[in-house]
Amino acid sequence: MTQPNEIKTLGALKSSGYQSRSVKQELRDNLIKKIKTKENVFSGIWGYEETVIPDLERAILSMHDINLLGLRGQAKTRMARMMINLLDEYIPVISGSELNDDPFHPISRYGIDIIEEKRDDTPISWLHRNERYSEKLATPDVSIADLIGDVDPIKAATLKLPYSDERVIHFGLIPRSHRGIFVINELPDLQARIQVALFNILQEGDIQIRGFKVRLPLDIQFVFTANPEDYTNRGSIVTPLKDRIDSQIITHYPKDLKISRKITEQEASIKSEQKETVYINDIAKDLIEQIAFEARNSEYVDAKSGVSARLTISAYENLMSAAERRALYNGGTTSVRVSDLYGVIPSITGKVELVYEGEQEGPGIVAHNLVGKAIRTQFAHFFPNPEKIRKQKEANPYKEITDWFGDEHTLDLLNDFSNEEYNKTLSAVPGLKKLIDTFHKDADSNSKLFLMEFALHGLAEYSMLSKHQLTQGLQFKDLLSGMFTMSEPDNDDSASDDQY
Repeated sequence: MTQPNEIKTLGALKSSGYQSRSVKQELRDNLIKKIKTKENVFSGIWGYEETVIPDLERAILSMHDINLLGLRGQAKTRMARMMINLLDEYIPVISGSELNDDPFHPISRYGIDIIEEKRDDTPISWLHRNERYSEKLATPDVSIADLIGDVDPIKAATLKLPYSDERVIHFGLIPRSHRGIFVINELPDLQARIQVALFNILQEGDIQIRGFKVRLPLDIQFVFTANPEDYTNRGSIVTPLKDRIDSQIITHYPKDLKISRKITEQEASIKSEQKETVYINDIAKDLIEQIAFEARNSEYVDAKSGVSARLTISAYENLMSAAERRALYNGGTTSVRVSDLYGVIPSITGKVELVYEGEQEGPGIVAHNLVGKAIRTQFAHFFPNPEKIRKQKEANPYKEITDWFGDEHTLDLLNDFSNEEYNKTLSAVPGLKKLIDTFHKDADSNSKLFLMEFALHGLAEYSMLSKHQLTQGLQFKDLLSGMFTMSEPDNDDSASDDQY
């Protein structure tokens, strides 16, 4: 076919052999081509390869309107936007048409009139696929005029037309999305009376505006997104509308840490200078993901609201920044430390919806508990489980460490310790380096230091040591002395009364 920029009239378009297709047929045909050539349409969407994406491909092949149903942060909108890649790069439209009129099948009064007047000389322009995608966030203030259209008094006055003339209609987003993809996000938030206005569009493909006898056979691929929690809290999708949406596809969160990490590392905005300044190991990355998994199972967090992937993305960025801040103060480079995890608290508190018990505890305490639980869960993957050691009365590899703290020794681990101070402080604990050499002898020097601190945090989470928050860091001590500290707080306010 002739290049689009060489076709400028309807006559030239006819001569080129171009044939019109509906947008759903276009999506279907292009998906078939990509499947045959093993091309991934939804690249960068991880964890859905065997679940959501096959469902979505089946819906497109069936030429269905689609509802993506799932909790927040499950890539629903991203997948809808990626459907643009299944559209033809360019399609012809009648120049000047506000409804993207197909030159072979015009639907607007403007399109019909200009073809009748100019016939094969009708001017043609080419619309890129990026301009064929429209998106609207459903909010309670969205009106029928916004979506479908209304009479425009200014247009009537400017053109000196009576209100009975259909040329005075100002078309809404949906008619302007003719021959494209139209997405309504958070569909349940749309008022019921507005949802009713969509019935005819989905069933018959036409719209009704005020008292006009206008029937526009719209050609649109509809994609809706919805959060199941919305069905009970803020609104619902009216039953007849649900019945008219052909395919409802249920999304989900990553099922394992590996997939969750892949998403976080892909989406997190880490500056090049941060990568040069801060070293982060895989254990720290897993701990970030574990926080989200703990949150999704926490009795304090509303499971129906969900825990978005944005939590781990923001937490990962904050973790890197916590280490970078220390490097900036001390000069040189640094490695992420376990205590840096407490610098991600602001990334957690605003991204979890708490139940009543969680509200009573307070978002800060809940966030600290989630970090602690993540450490506890991951600790058992790298060291012997202290609970099993107690029950089975096995040789205790932690005895030398806990005995040292039992002799009234304490360890203060401050946030801004230089690399040398950090190394010296951890190395002062008898048995700590030996523990790492026993279970992780092949780890590099940076990872060994991380594991030494990780061991202390893990022992505190398993109640073999106590851990207290200081103004500028953390303090580890014997569990029994820690209990006395809890009941008789220091007068110098150097340590917090909270124990995590």
